[in-house]
Amino acid sequence: MDVFNKCTVNMGPLGQYADQTEGYFMFPKLEGEIGNKMLFRGKERLIWSLNNYLGLANHPEVRKADAEAAAKYGMAYPMGARMMSGQSDYHEQLERELAAFIGRESAYLLNYGYQGMVSVINSMVDRKDVIVYDSEAHACIIDGMRLHFGKRFVYPHNNIENLEIQLRRAKKMTEQTGGGILVITEGVYGMSGDLGKLKDIVALKEKYDFRLLVDDAHGFGTMGATGAGTDEHFGVQKEVDLYFGTFAKSMAGIGGFIAGEKKVIKYLMYNMRSQIFAKSLPMPMVIGALKRMELLRTQPEHREKLWTIVNALQKGLTEAGLDIGNTESPVTPVMLSGGVGEATQITFDLRENYNIFCSIVSYPVVPKGVILLRLIPTAVHTLEDVAYTIKAFKEVKEKLLNKEYSTEMAEV
Repeated sequence: MDVFNKCTVNMGPLGQYADQTEGYFMFPKLEGEIGNKMLFRGKERLIWSLNNYLGLANHPEVRKADAEAAAKYGMAYPMGARMMSGQSDYHEQLERELAAFIGRESAYLLNYGYQGMVSVINSMVDRKDVIVYDSEAHACIIDGMRLHFGKRFVYPHNNIENLEIQLRRAKKMTEQTGGGILVITEGVYGMSGDLGKLKDIVALKEKYDFRLLVDDAHGFGTMGATGAGTDEHFGVQKEVDLYFGTFAKSMAGIGGFIAGEKKVIKYLMYNMRSQIFAKSLPMPMVIGALKRMELLRTQPEHREKLWTIVNALQKGLTEAGLDIGNTESPVTPVMLSGGVGEATQITFDLRENYNIFCSIVSYPVVPKGVILLRLIPTAVHTLEDVAYTIKAFKEVKEKLLNKEYSTEMAEV
């Protein structure tokens, strides 16, 4: 059989809808200046689908820093991988500032968050080691574990009692193999918005002697008293052994970092294949990230504005009878009941009649019968945006209950 046969016979759980959804529900194009309102198909919409938590994407100081760095260095410099010819003072400066901001000894830049997490896991464990992870771990964690030749155990999402069961299994196994245990959780879960139970997890460290890796992509810059992350929010920074963050959310950029003890980060520098064999992060992105870090430290008003919007949105949705689950972060899911057809009908109604653009998630990403509309509040949204959105979502829910949405895929 030709390996390419699957491209036409079985496009996969999402690809099966490609002909009906591409360009509208999947791979849509947003145009214009990044902000709370952008153009979709030539018409202005209220956008709740951008990972621009602090509104830095179009901050004038950020745009200026990005432009000046691009003009001075171009996108090619430095030319080569960090280990060979891609090192610079700016890369090292950014790593020092990141480590200081989140209270760690050392940090190491990653070209991309997804790729970086895969490589961190691959580098930190060998076939003697055991991984224990949350069932709702992000795809980058799952893909990293696919490279692991040792055993791994999963516990139901945030189920600490079951985590301890898996830790007992892991400890018994490592006593035989001579390996160690790595527990992986997220700080903020990107779909549901709830938080990993970091305090409960670290309470088990002494008993089961494991190391803890936290993926805090959505928590870095948004959570904690200073924005240093979900571990700062819970007061457990010293107990989190490896802290992973990305620039793609609060920093509105590209890249990421891993931070922890100096000896561990040094080890990763010399063993992370994704960094050893890949070109260094381009200088404009590094200098742009330095400017973003400066604003994170010196302008807390962006985070304060974000939380004003978050609190108003989540309080208003709840009071309007909408289910936002257990979110404790800016991520705001709105959960409705229905199938894929109804999900597309609702999304079409929101975009075309209410001029609201948000992300839609349905089966197989979430269980059958569930429609999840995910809102990402930012510091550039307004309270007027919030009030309008709550009114629209309340009306949409009423239409759904009255069976006004067809179960057929929406025609676009």
